[in-house]
Amino acid sequence: MNPSPNTFTQQLQSAWASQGSMLCVGFDPDPKRLPAVFQGKPEGIFEFCREIADATADTACAFKPQFAYFASQRAEAQLEKLTSYLKDKYPHVPVILDSKRGDIGSTADHYALEAFERYGADAVTVNPYMGFDTIEPFLKHPGKGVIVLCRTSNPGGSDLQFLNVSPNGEPLYLHLARLAAEQWNSSGQISLVVGATFPEEITKVRAIVGEMPLLIPGIGAQGGDIDTTVKAGSIPNEPGRGMVINSSRAILYASSGNDFAEAARKVAIATRDALRAAADKQN
Repeated sequence: MNPSPNTFTQQLQSAWASQGSMLCVGFDPDPKRLPAVFQGKPEGIFEFCREIADATADTACAFKPQFAYFASQRAEAQLEKLTSYLKDKYPHVPVILDSKRGDIGSTADHYALEAFERYGADAVTVNPYMGFDTIEPFLKHPGKGVIVLCRTSNPGGSDLQFLNVSPNGEPLYLHLARLAAEQWNSSGQISLVVGATFPEEITKVRAIVGEMPLLIPGIGAQGGDIDTTVKAGSIPNEPGRGMVINSSRAILYASSGNDFAEAARKVAIATRDALRAAADKQN
């Protein structure tokens, strides 16, 4: 029997191969949108997310809980329970804590402990606005993934990310991609967030970072096109790898009735298959 992968990037490589999927299932549990059976239950958020995980685990290369959705409901304990459940039952599917931390020094050290020890995540999203000092504390945890915001899927990202920062007119997001690939990635565990709503930018980032994994939000509810996204982010001669393409609300809230898990599974399968088909076109 092969040993379990030790690092986040190894986990992704294994999941892309064994799951045949680039789909990341995101957990954004909004109490107002949970099926009635979970409304008002002390652990309703955990129970809902557990059911979604069980319904979609074989379709996913990663799970991505969004921290704010738990914290706003004082449900951090339910998040701990969820991540523990995911790691125990689906150890082959890496868990990304989407918390977009962005501080320095001892504060960032504690954010890293929160992500990797309290919640047991395999990777965490990080906001690099304060520079490498933001990234370094997370890299102290061997094998853990650090996923840096680069070209985000929201329209307002252009306010800063498109600013020219070099004599040749290179925008900030590409400068950041170069820093991540050429200076910061000594551990080999850095990845970048690039939104599906900006496929031309995905292509430019891929050209700079080579085979570095890309976490790509923005398909599904945000409107990113699957074929265009996969074409933009594909690694030459390696279709089906290199991207962790997230869908949250389209899967979570496929139905508000008692068939919510079945409906979520159908959407997850359809999304995974669409991603596979788009990858096959790159051969």
